[in-house]
Amino acid sequence: MYYRGQNLKQFYKAMLLLQNKSYIYTSKFNKSVSTLLIGEQKQTDISAFTSTVSNPTGQTHPYHLVDLSPWPLQTSIVLGTLVSSFVLTFSQFSSGSTLFWIALVLLILHKGFWFSDITSEGTFNGDHTITVVRGLVLGMSLFILTEAVFFGFIFWSYLHNSLSPAVEIGVLWPPLGIEPLEAKAIPSLNTALLLASGASVTWSHHALIGGRRQGALLGLILTIVFALIFTGFQVYEYFTATFTMADSIYGNIFYLGTGGHGMHVIVGTCILLVALTRIVTYHFSSKHHVGYESGILYWHFVDIVWLVLYVIFYWWGS
Repeated sequence: MYYRGQNLKQFYKAMLLLQNKSYIYTSKFNKSVSTLLIGEQKQTDISAFTSTVSNPTGQTHPYHLVDLSPWPLQTSIVLGTLVSSFVLTFSQFSSGSTLFWIALVLLILHKGFWFSDITSEGTFNGDHTITVVRGLVLGMSLFILTEAVFFGFIFWSYLHNSLSPAVEIGVLWPPLGIEPLEAKAIPSLNTALLLASGASVTWSHHALIGGRRQGALLGLILTIVFALIFTGFQVYEYFTATFTMADSIYGNIFYLGTGGHGMHVIVGTCILLVALTRIVTYHFSSKHHVGYESGILYWHFVDIVWLVLYVIFYWWGS
């Protein structure tokens, strides 16, 4: 009986111990399951919150649907008025020049307001996703392609008339009585200035990508200074030239090519000035500067056009 009682007591202890362990394991399992479920709920809540914050409108696509804006229609009207008043001014129409300057000021104001809205969309509203940025880069590339076609026709016209001069200009190129500009003077200096500006803007771009803000600002300021000096020399060259735009086909093509390039330099300088302002105001970062990259791409295009223009118009044409 004694051994039987001892065995029974040990049996009860073993059962009690097994029950306690089973309770402990069950509690740990329930706690683990509860923690897992609560963690999943928290993760779901965080994901929902993040999705709500990053996409408050519930948009399910990466494209930017712009709001209604008055600027496209009004800018088109102002552009039409500008072109019409330009023609009227050259036709010596009364008050044509006054209308031209009014349209020019209105165009600058409309462009400023329109670009300000685009800047707000990309900088503050977060509407420029990766897909939108790719579209912007593609649009800028296509625009530069159209500009390349424009200058291509100018170069083709110059080469066509120089290689086969017409009888009306004496079968000579340059035509008799026209003294071409010396390529070794101001044109060579302007070439060096534009090449230096291309190097400085590339330095500024790489400094911005590397997070070196001071280098980005300094390189961009140097680029703008080079561009302004180039424009000044170009204006001085026009005042000292011995021929005008009315002097045969040579004057037409020369001033159309160099003047068109000069307008592109002025536009590119304005783009770089806007980029400088946005870098100063911390609109651009090392990974978010598509506006600056578009301006740099445009500026390199201006550099390439000048190199071709220098070789054909100044070096070979003179």
